[in-house]
Amino acid sequence: MIKLRKNIARMAGYVPGYQPEDPATYIKLNTNENSYPPSPKVIEAIIAEVGEGLKRYPDAASRAAREAAAELYGFPPEWVIMANGSDEVLNNLIRAFADDGDEIAFVYPSYSYYATLAEVQGARVKTFGLTEDWKLKDFPKIYDGRIFFLTNPNAPLGFTFSQTYIEELAGRVSGTLVIDETYADFAEVTSLELVRKYDNVVVTRTFSKSYSLAGMRLGLAVARPEVISALDKIRDHYNLDRLAQAAAVAALHDQEYLRETVVKIQETRQWFCDQLGKLGYTVIPSHGNYVFATPPDRNGERVYQGLFDRKILVRHFSDPNLAHGLRISIGTQAEMEKTIAALVEIG
Repeated sequence: MIKLRKNIARMAGYVPGYQPEDPATYIKLNTNENSYPPSPKVIEAIIAEVGEGLKRYPDAASRAAREAAAELYGFPPEWVIMANGSDEVLNNLIRAFADDGDEIAFVYPSYSYYATLAEVQGARVKTFGLTEDWKLKDFPKIYDGRIFFLTNPNAPLGFTFSQTYIEELAGRVSGTLVIDETYADFAEVTSLELVRKYDNVVVTRTFSKSYSLAGMRLGLAVARPEVISALDKIRDHYNLDRLAQAAAVAALHDQEYLRETVVKIQETRQWFCDQLGKLGYTVIPSHGNYVFATPPDRNGERVYQGLFDRKILVRHFSDPNLAHGLRISIGTQAEMEKTIAALVEIG
């Protein structure tokens, strides 16, 4: 008889955004992927790595990638760890800091996968809602849980917490404050300096969005060396393959291409928001590569289905607090123009 751990048997598991079998036939705006290709230098680096070297194990420490990230962000390499997607480092932070029954917390709404990772570990979950001015509702003077996850910019809503407020939270979290900066490149704000000032702050990043490398599964964290050392103990010893490491180094070195891509997305985001406003949609000002938009009749499911029928994928959440709207990734200008035309038809 199969005897699973009780928490694993009863948990539902995380459900990612819909992935069609034939994505080329859709305008895919439902998973915040980057519609632009990765840097040509990344492609060159991957191709150069293919060959005899693949019969050898990769560098277990991903040293070249760590050094490239450390140089870019202005930290010593021992303050950086590379990961198999930022999800790996989020998972390992819970494994490192939370025992069975310990509490972790995050903002609601934000990345719901935090709850799944906590369930796997057997940790308890607490959430804090938002006030109208984008602060945490009923947050205690001192939060004494083991980890507090703060997604900044917030997903799915797109707003950013001010750096002053985040620094205030760093002093109010007695455990570890993990600032998930998945979309920070689109916002041009970062809490990396708080890692220097507070020993309980960790910043995580991903290559999936701004670097157009969702298919490579690359992420990183910046934290104090003692935290990085702990994460090194529990990660898979060859967690990044040779191709991923080559891609990471090339992407980090090509900041000019990153900036060009980000500017395109920011400009298209502004245009798209303006057009949504003309259609009567309510749009939360976004600092990510997506917007959360509410149609005039507040029936997000109706508009989602209308777009789906026209082969345009966006994200609709069944959660009653989000069901009135849609999270729409920002694609190319041409893709967003087609999306606006479809919304006009749907009405």
